[in-house]
Amino acid sequence: MHIDFPLILVLAVAITGALALLDRLWLARRRAKAVERYEQSVDTVDPRTRERLVKEPLAIEYAKSFFPVLAIVLVLRSFLVEPFQIPSGSMKPTLEVGDFILVNKFAYGIRLPVLNTKIISVDDPQRGEVMVFRYPNNPRINYIKRVIGMPGDHVVYADKQFYINGERIEQSMIERRSDDEIPLGHPLRAAAQVEIREEYLGDQDHRIRLKQLSPAADKQEWRVPEGHYFMVGDNRDNSNDSRYWSSPDIPEPLWGMVPDNYIVGKAFVVWMHWPSPKLSNLPSFSTVSRIN
Repeated sequence: MHIDFPLILVLAVAITGALALLDRLWLARRRAKAVERYEQSVDTVDPRTRERLVKEPLAIEYAKSFFPVLAIVLVLRSFLVEPFQIPSGSMKPTLEVGDFILVNKFAYGIRLPVLNTKIISVDDPQRGEVMVFRYPNNPRINYIKRVIGMPGDHVVYADKQFYINGERIEQSMIERRSDDEIPLGHPLRAAAQVEIREEYLGDQDHRIRLKQLSPAADKQEWRVPEGHYFMVGDNRDNSNDSRYWSSPDIPEPLWGMVPDNYIVGKAFVVWMHWPSPKLSNLPSFSTVSRIN
């Protein structure tokens, strides 16, 4: 079951704010007039009766208490920084399952919460940056991948190698290691290895992960439309990304493309790691780092 937290937060701010405003404009005055009438109608004021007349209704009391807190959370989360947890290994080795990250919400423009409409332009995503966005096939789900293709780019993927506008994206070998995604007891566990490579993408250099036992797919190519981006995971052989997305509800030329209005923000730091199961593990801050 998907919970639309931004919508819930906006509704909570709207409801608590409306109740607080209602109290300020009408209910508080009505209570003050009730106290005034009571004091004029008796010779001796009963403190308990007066307190009862002055007392705010419970809903108003809670609304006035929660509204400023919720409003601050809404502003911070919608326009400045939003936390996310990494649920899958599609961005290994850059991001591990259980990493908690922060996403800059204003780097790519100020957007209205829920509607995600850009109201102030700041900057555009750059090639090689790690970006959180809404999954085109199901916009209720957030994905995180790396920007590979920019608007207008011709992208080719062949033999586990990207070519952008005819230029090969350079890579260099870092190390080989056992493939920890193969379960214990699997007959291929001992033989399965992955290559960790450094990839040089524009002004960005980062590490990617390639499975030696995964065969190279047939040559694929795409043209990135204006206002769209081509997104790929660093775990190249285990990532559901722009190379594979299709939907009968989306025109074929837009298969795999992330439109600008689906952008959530730029991932910029890992601030905590807390693997599952949470009850059996303690959070760790030893992996705090910037995201390249």
